Amino acid sequence: MTFANYTRATETGLGLEISAALHHLMQRFSDYRIYRATLNELQKLDDRSLADLGLHRSGLRSAALEAVYGIQN
Repeated sequence: MTFANYTRATETGLGLEISAALHHLMQRFSDYRIYRATLNELQKLDDRSLADLGLHRSGLRSAALEAVYGIQN
C-alpha cells in the first residue's frame, strides 16, 4: 500500500517577521481605538453615574487603560 504525504513548507524568515510586525501593529491600533471609545463613553457620563460606578472624572483615563489593556496606572 502506498501513502502520499504532502508537506507544506512553513513560512520563515523576513516574510514571517513582517507578517508578525503587521499583526502587532494592527492589534495595537485596534486596542487604541477601543481605549478611545471607552474613554469617550466614560466622559459622557454625569458625575452621579460615575459615582455609582465608583469612578471620579480624574480617574477616567486610568479606568479606560485598565479596561482595555489590563494595566493599572
